Amino acid sequence: MSLVEVKVPDIGDFKDVDVIEVNIKPGDTIEKEQSLLTLESDKASMEVPSDTAGTVKEVRIKAGDKVSQGTVIALVETSGEAQASKEPGKAASAPAPAAASTAGGGVQEIKVPDIGDYKDVPVIEIAVKAGDRVEKEQSLITLESDKATMDVPSPAAGVVKEVKVKVGDTVSEGTVIVLLEGAGAAAPAPKAAAPAPAAAPAAAGAPAPQAGSYSGSADIECDMLVLGAGPGGYSAAFRSADLGMKTVLVERYPTLGGVCLNVGCIPSKALLHTALVMDEVDELAAHGISFGKPQIDLDKLRDFKSGVVKKLTGGLAGMAKARKVEVVTGVGTFVDPHHMEVQGESGKKVVRFKQAIIAAGSQAVKLPFIPEDPRVVDSTGALELPQIPKRMLVIGGGIIGLEMATVYATLGAQIDVVEMLDGLMLGADRDLVKVWEKFNSQRFTSVMLKTKTTAAEAKADGIYVSFEGEKAPAEPQCYDLVLVAVGRSPNGKKIGADKAGVAVTDRGFIEVDKQQRTNVPHIFAIGDVIGQPMLAHKAVHEGHVAAEAAHGEKAYFDALQIPSVAYTDPEVAWAGKTEDQCKAEGIKYGKAVFPWAASGRAIANGRDEGFTKLIFDEETHRVIGGGIVGLNAGDLISEVCLAIEMGADATDIGKTIHPHPTLGESIGMAAELYEGVCTDLPPQKKK
Repeated sequence: MSLVEVKVPDIGDFKDVDVIEVNIKPGDTIEKEQSLLTLESDKASMEVPSDTAGTVKEVRIKAGDKVSQGTVIALVETSGEAQASKEPGKAASAPAPAAASTAGGGVQEIKVPDIGDYKDVPVIEIAVKAGDRVEKEQSLITLESDKATMDVPSPAAGVVKEVKVKVGDTVSEGTVIVLLEGAGAAAPAPKAAAPAPAAAPAAAGAPAPQAGSYSGSADIECDMLVLGAGPGGYSAAFRSADLGMKTVLVERYPTLGGVCLNVGCIPSKALLHTALVMDEVDELAAHGISFGKPQIDLDKLRDFKSGVVKKLTGGLAGMAKARKVEVVTGVGTFVDPHHMEVQGESGKKVVRFKQAIIAAGSQAVKLPFIPEDPRVVDSTGALELPQIPKRMLVIGGGIIGLEMATVYATLGAQIDVVEMLDGLMLGADRDLVKVWEKFNSQRFTSVMLKTKTTAAEAKADGIYVSFEGEKAPAEPQCYDLVLVAVGRSPNGKKIGADKAGVAVTDRGFIEVDKQQRTNVPHIFAIGDVIGQPMLAHKAVHEGHVAAEAAHGEKAYFDALQIPSVAYTDPEVAWAGKTEDQCKAEGIKYGKAVFPWAASGRAIANGRDEGFTKLIFDEETHRVIGGGIVGLNAGDLISEVCLAIEMGADATDIGKTIHPHPTLGESIGMAAELYEGVCTDLPPQKKK
């Protein structure tokens, strides 16, 4: 038996590299190549494997230390045969540029270069296609081993004639990647010394700022810090805790749930439900059942809405406690890449973290010419139900504006909607929106498209608003309440991201890769702060990906669709490719539209104005998109989402037995219609 010093091997030009995790302790039995610790430079994370097997007698470093080549990591007792190499080995390395060899006719075979001991490594991304012009050092493919993700760069410039591999293939040194025309002969490149990053870096965009440096003490230390407790943030925190990471969740407000649960999607749905019931009661007169005029008690309506919110946010607090997630209340800002300062009502706390997930969300956009006045509100203010105005203006014809317009119109307000573009609910196909417009033609006093709001003035009797455009009234109009719903802007510039070295665009967005990593490898970002669509369900999915990637799992955001829903009356929902997108992208598509006028359930409900549309790839007949307009469309769209993700075709859906009579069976009937086998409509041409 002998005692061996295990040292940091050759890690190229890297010096004084941070130790972010120590994977061993005294008494552990380790095998050769087992990871001892994780290092992190400003460019990459890397595992340092053991070059010997034995029993750990002493660990000489701890998380937070800085190490260089030759630093002693641990003392390991070996059996003699398994002594450590006298010459330091190398940490896992990123591949050198791919090797090139002549294939004839001026075409070069670009091969996988020396990638060390790695063999049969999966290809997870192809960065080029036939016809692409590539430059020297440009990434061709991305590989992923059980320890690292690495890009394989081109050794020369040229034009790609053929790609020889596809996603899912496994490759080793010498595997031909592409045929490259115009590339000069290149000798196989030597093995690179730069460490392989734990994940591919985010796409180049905003320049990386100079990170700050914090030398003070920390009040709290954790494995994972999550900034922001909206749906994405609390989901990321809970998933991190479930994976065994000591987790801290920083939230500026006293309750969890963020904008969505507290002042967004949940309270708005409570009010929209109330409005829908009021409308349905009114429509019962046609069934021979009449009620008197509704008596509206705003205080009780507010209490109902608040009760819904309280029930959900209270449940989140309980789940955080059950998972031992430490919630720190206050405004969090980074002070360096591993520390965050949280300013709360009771003072300041500093949290030291190994990894972090930014889930800082967004805020409502303000128009500079709109006066500060209690009669001017954003979506949060509108949900407070300050009054039932006689006349109300909604600036913005998107989903948020139209949802709140629906609520206030049902409560008795006269509603004007103004939108500077040429349509409402942009993003949805126009055929869906037309059904909504026809149904709501009497709900609103005026819908002004292609019209700008140019000025607003607060006076004693109301807010006077001036317009310019196709349907603009000549004189300023007086309103009792004005809702500004023109979008949301990310909070990326409000969290001290630059102090952590995280790049933020001029607009406040943070760019990430498919694992949600920012340009700083141990810091991730999710939700509204990384870009459109700003939707809670997208943020939740991203939060899970970020937590799992931080834990070292092969998790990626690779969704084929992200559904959108307008919870208006009728609801409008869509997922995957729209017809407009297919046309713009040159996709050959087919569609089938099943009208709810042929749906027994829709007719029985007295709501047969809607339809269900499926969009198919013409070659494969697979579902690539869909849209639904009608009662409960937001609930129905989930089957379309699953169909897209699972690669289902028209036969898969059409042959699935749907319950009758339901609105959901309209999806199956649309698939049958596309196949030409639907018997609930006049005969169709069979595909």
